[in-house]
Amino acid sequence: MQIYPAIDIKGGRCVRLTQGRSDQETVYAEDPAVVAAAFQAAGSVWVHVVDLDGAFAGAPRNLAVVERIVALGLRVQCGGGLRTRATVEQMLGCGVSRVVVGTRAAESEAFVGELVQAFGNRIAVGIDARDGRVAVKGWIDTTGTGAVALGRRMDGIGVQTLIHTDISTDGMLAGPNFTAQEAMLEAVRCRVIASGGVSSLADVARLAEIKKRRPNLDGVIIGKALYEGRVDLKELLAQAG
Repeated sequence: MQIYPAIDIKGGRCVRLTQGRSDQETVYAEDPAVVAAAFQAAGSVWVHVVDLDGAFAGAPRNLAVVERIVALGLRVQCGGGLRTRATVEQMLGCGVSRVVVGTRAAESEAFVGELVQAFGNRIAVGIDARDGRVAVKGWIDTTGTGAVALGRRMDGIGVQTLIHTDISTDGMLAGPNFTAQEAMLEAVRCRVIASGGVSSLADVARLAEIKKRRPNLDGVIIGKALYEGRVDLKELLAQAG
């Protein structure tokens, strides 16, 4: 199971937002590339990067920072404001391994289908759910679309990776919404990356048990628990195999 340490960028700095709220911001580092280098030194191969400014603005705002992280040699999965083909191509041009499309995926299956045809497994779809409903535009708006229903549609048009975030648990350090994650895993055939709420090695161990039943669980994104010292990345990587 893959561990994806998370780096959220806002104003060029490494931050975390509680449940995606811009007024609940904690700054953890002035230079996100330094954080990425530390994750790399601990043994991480991947990092999950979110351009928060891009998510709120609707177009990437921190490409220079992303390029510095890519230059370290890490595999970078990155999203935030990717709502046109041009911005997707711009992000891929920075050298990221996989881009994450969220808001536009909820709005247009045709748009995602075109991206999958053009870029294959370098396209992931982020499904951010609040009470089972898809949230968009940096989690500001909650739609009437069911998260699992969207997951099925994305799976059906050839998306190979979904990132399923439970907003209610994100940044709360109270454990993931295991029930919601299992429901998504059961509904689709493609890979699913779980996100939201991981606070301990025990949480990761439980996800590893779920993977035995649901082998399409690709991995887990971990953010605040790392920054708050609740978990050690080297131990997480060892436990995840």
